[in-house]
Amino acid sequence: MSITFGREICGEVAIAQQREWLVTNGSGGYASGTVAGLNTRGYHGVLVAALQPPLGRTVLVSQVDETLNSGERNFNLATTRWRDGTVHPQGFLHLETFALVGTLPRWVYALDEIRLEKQIWMPQGENTTFVQYRLLGGNGPVTLTIKILANYRDYHGRTAGNHWQMDIQPLAQGVQVQAFAGAEPFYIFSPTGTVNPAHDWYQGTALAAERERGLYELDDVLHAATVTLTLPPGASGCLVVSTQAQPSLDAVSSLAQYKQHQQNILQDWQKVCPQKPAPDWITQLVLAADSFIVARPLPDAPTGKTVIAGYHWFGDWGRDTMISLPGLTLSTGRPAIARSILSTFARYIDRGMLPNRFPDQGNPLTEADYNTVDATLWYVEAVRQYFVITQDRELLSQLFPVLKDILDWHRRGTRFGIHLDTSDGLLYSGAPGVQLTWMDAKIGDWVVTPRTGKAVEINALWYCALQTMAELALELGHSGEEYRHQAAVTHQGFERFWCGAKNYCFDVLDTPNGNDHSLRPNQLFAISVPGLRPIPPLLTPAQQQQVVHTCERYLLTSYGLRSLAVGHPDYQGQYSGDSHHRDAVYHQGTVWGWLLGSFALAHYSTFGDAVAAKALLNPIAQHLHNAGLGTISEIFDGDAPHRPQGCISQAWSVAEVLRAWRILAEAELSG
Repeated sequence: MSITFGREICGEVAIAQQREWLVTNGSGGYASGTVAGLNTRGYHGVLVAALQPPLGRTVLVSQVDETLNSGERNFNLATTRWRDGTVHPQGFLHLETFALVGTLPRWVYALDEIRLEKQIWMPQGENTTFVQYRLLGGNGPVTLTIKILANYRDYHGRTAGNHWQMDIQPLAQGVQVQAFAGAEPFYIFSPTGTVNPAHDWYQGTALAAERERGLYELDDVLHAATVTLTLPPGASGCLVVSTQAQPSLDAVSSLAQYKQHQQNILQDWQKVCPQKPAPDWITQLVLAADSFIVARPLPDAPTGKTVIAGYHWFGDWGRDTMISLPGLTLSTGRPAIARSILSTFARYIDRGMLPNRFPDQGNPLTEADYNTVDATLWYVEAVRQYFVITQDRELLSQLFPVLKDILDWHRRGTRFGIHLDTSDGLLYSGAPGVQLTWMDAKIGDWVVTPRTGKAVEINALWYCALQTMAELALELGHSGEEYRHQAAVTHQGFERFWCGAKNYCFDVLDTPNGNDHSLRPNQLFAISVPGLRPIPPLLTPAQQQQVVHTCERYLLTSYGLRSLAVGHPDYQGQYSGDSHHRDAVYHQGTVWGWLLGSFALAHYSTFGDAVAAKALLNPIAQHLHNAGLGTISEIFDGDAPHRPQGCISQAWSVAEVLRAWRILAEAELSG
């Protein structure tokens, strides 16, 4: 199982730089770059460490610059773009192949008769990166001279070297680098070579992807050390960069553990996979799913878990975590991780609300943002799905009081105007200057899509949460009648969402400007969330068919659904430009990958054809060879050819495709 490119991709820098690899460590840290070896983002780096797991992500080593010497011949394998647009050196021209084997990136350089392999990986739970080289072929030994290009900055930032003097001290088998007094030191080792300190700033490296995003593109990097390796034919050598003063330097053992971790993930998957063998692209997504699951240690829960919303720049968001949890964990045969995440997040619930996001720096228990109306409702749905699969009554007993408190707060009212309207049984939310639903773009004080009022997906989730509480109460020997009655009232009130003039659902009722009939994908959740459960549907069969047909015609693309229909006055088909323009169009036509799973499930719930619904997911197989390799992007242009945009790897995109595929594969097998 691998994604492989030859010279037709590797040898064209404009193409190779658009394909990005990602390796993660299960603690929020990562290594990432492009197939070309060219950094195009400030987020790229050989070691981006989570200094306050899972956040506090800091670029420590930006790149490694390798030169191979064989006799009188020198080959520079690195690729760098400079402020004037010049690309030098052009090491990508020596690349014969690139392969992502599982989640392990592998380059092979062909230099006359010499063939050199390079691999990069990270041990789980460590801010450590191994870079291993192996001489696959040649007539004699070669020497690799590797310049370690270091940094010390927040991964959102840039560095201006100027007169910045880092403290670099020699150690046995390596060097220690301390960027400034009080900075966390990091280390550069080579168990098979020599490491010599250096201190030379490379100024004005240019990051093309940041320029495209309208951001500052120049970054300085420090040549902090030089590693020298001598490799006879067939031999391997490595360098190790780490925040640990004494990491394991055993590359053979570390690589074996890395591969075993992948095997363990696939073994869990095989236990629950409904179709054997699963398509390679689905198996690849199962491995990708693991990259988002990271540690969030708490004083009284040191093994707590959470979900990184997307790489490279998102942390763990409550909404994204709860939407992603079933697909990342339950659908892949890893319910113990789901249990840990649900328990971890229960500790953060306040006034019936789950945090929207945690601060990159600071105390997550006191500084979390609670500006979300849907994260907590998705939490209730995640608990339900967990219990259906595990029948874990111990955890259910622990969480039931939390769930009860959540619904009580929503009924009597909590932050940001979130409350139950007793006149129609629908949930209202909204406050000036606050974005509460998943369509949450905000520019200064301008909320682009405020959706103040009674949003359609929020009320579908509210109805399902009430039905869930009725069911879970009975499981624990309590009466569920209170919740069942409220669900019936909400069900009746939901009839207000049907817009007879348009033959689809209003997006939001009772906004300050009346009912909003903008055609958006949110109404699909009124079908997909309750659709596979034995509860009364929110829409009639005829209404469901009309909604699915309409969304299919105006919103569906190969990689997800548009956030606003083509033809609407506010529709924007290109996600580009500076941050202001990108935020302004974020939910105004941009395609969202995570919605593809919900659409496929809504299609199946409506028409009962599992084969046809599952086929809607197939274009993702080709996407895995583009943008973030082996994973699914956050968003895409609304206009064809739907170029991938945003994060190269998004948790809910991967999760919802996996969840939908497994449900539909099981339905297909059952006939």
